[in-house]
Amino acid sequence: MPILSDDEIRQRQYQAFSETQIIELWPGSSVDDIEIVIRAVYRQVLGNAYVMESERLIAPESQLKQGIISVREFVRQIAKSDLYRSRFFDNVYRYRAIELNFKHLLGRAPDDYSEMIYHSNILDEQGFESDIDSYLDSDEYLNAFGDNIVPYYRGYKTQTGKKILEFTNMLQLVRSNSSSDKNLAANNKPQLVRSLITNTPYGKLKPTDVGALLAELFKPKSESVAEVNTFFAPNNAAEQSLRQKIQEQENQIKTLQQQLAELRPFASIGTTQYTTSSSSQLSGFPSTDKYTSLQQQADAQAKQITALQEEIADARRLAAVGEARLNKWRSRVFNG
Repeated sequence: MPILSDDEIRQRQYQAFSETQIIELWPGSSVDDIEIVIRAVYRQVLGNAYVMESERLIAPESQLKQGIISVREFVRQIAKSDLYRSRFFDNVYRYRAIELNFKHLLGRAPDDYSEMIYHSNILDEQGFESDIDSYLDSDEYLNAFGDNIVPYYRGYKTQTGKKILEFTNMLQLVRSNSSSDKNLAANNKPQLVRSLITNTPYGKLKPTDVGALLAELFKPKSESVAEVNTFFAPNNAAEQSLRQKIQEQENQIKTLQQQLAELRPFASIGTTQYTTSSSSQLSGFPSTDKYTSLQQQADAQAKQITALQEEIADARRLAAVGEARLNKWRSRVFNG
């Protein structure tokens, strides 16, 4: 067979996508029609990976066949299942997991880096299942698929209000119609971080671009290491983003600690039992210096921020009581 160029491969992908028929579950559908919908949902949500009969979700399938749940709810149950989580969340880099959620649930690639940060924050603050809900309950999902259309790849099309960058990003996520997202050849590394950070197709910057300095960081030193540097570039970009997040959270922690210190005098008047300090209450959180993983550092900081926010809420309540007691004492002294 002749070797195809990248442009020829993309053109064939585009033609294959445009010929894909939209699958929808209609009222009164036959058993065979429902089975087609079920298999289409598995294929889309699980990234074209093979599903053994023993891995199928029998209960949700039965509920769909009986009309108890919609296609959207069937998608939700698969996306929240251990089957999905074990393949596309627990054992992959966070930004890779977010990329795949966009691809599997919304049928497109992320628009820009802010979308990655948005879903990363949901994962930190609310957890995996809430993040899945944020895709399926979004206006975008409902407008694109509604309750009974099986999600499909649509990011290859230019759309009103969408960036052209999404087109090239989608082609990076979907290498071919026969490829599977379970393929571990790329070691589960994110594919789009560089493109999203630089806001350019395939992460390629113009020499005159202000961000060209970033490109220099990933520029191969020689032809022999070109492939290695390209392979690890997205991870370096993700690491840089985590470092920035850690710095921002560190500043937030300092601000919260200062707020707590300001509230503590009145709070101590509000109750004689209020003797806990932020440092003692947070002693259960390991020091970030002990972490070898930047992600673990960010997670530890997020927990510390949550604990500080809870303590500040308690301190504000006690401070209000303390201030009321102080005002009452002043009234007795100066008016008595």
